[in-house]
Amino acid sequence: MSVKDKVIIITGASSGIGAATVRALAKKHAKLVIGARRLDRLNELKDEFPDEEIIPQKVDVTDYDQVKALVKTAMDNFSRIDVLYNNAGVMPVNALNKLARDEWKQILDVNVMGVLNGIAAVLPIMEKKQSGHILATDSVAGHVVVPDHVVYNGSKFAVRAIMEGLRQEEHDKNIRTSIVSPGAVATELYNSINDPKNCQDEINGENSIGLTADNIASAIVYAIDAPDNMDVNEILIRPIKQDV
Repeated sequence: MSVKDKVIIITGASSGIGAATVRALAKKHAKLVIGARRLDRLNELKDEFPDEEIIPQKVDVTDYDQVKALVKTAMDNFSRIDVLYNNAGVMPVNALNKLARDEWKQILDVNVMGVLNGIAAVLPIMEKKQSGHILATDSVAGHVVVPDHVVYNGSKFAVRAIMEGLRQEEHDKNIRTSIVSPGAVATELYNSINDPKNCQDEINGENSIGLTADNIASAIVYAIDAPDNMDVNEILIRPIKQDV
């Protein structure tokens, strides 16, 4: 099935990689249900493509009922779901000795439970259909641990483990799984960093060597557009000048 014919749900769609992926898929005429907390941003995206089938809906991925409502919107409008792209994420970073427990909880709630909520909402539908594709945005931080990022690292290592477990459990039901692990990318993700110095350091790095959100969106489209018998499980993407 070509991208043009697929019904695709995207979370974290209001900016950065999510918004870039919406644009890339809209240009290929996919049927899109897009979710994020900022409905105004989603509506602006929809308005960029007045001739395409795009349904915006406010969603907080930490709230399972809201994620289920997003999935219901897709089913009500298109009667099927071919792809779920779990993209919502946050990245407050701090050394462990800062004891930023509220940040730790936020990271785990969004980056880990958000992915699990998405899986739980679509998996019964895809199992019944005996086909589907679930993707998640991981990170180079899910492959390499660095100081001051360790809770964020932990969340992204968890996403890798969850998605590999999902692959092993569901591949015989023709359900594909993919993670895309970007390195430095210039997005709004760094706005979630509360420590001013850490935030500015990240922004400086992204502005200096970072990839664009469009670069990562192209990898997402590649994985979604792969032949039905081909499962692109992991894509790791770094800027050529990135050290870690």
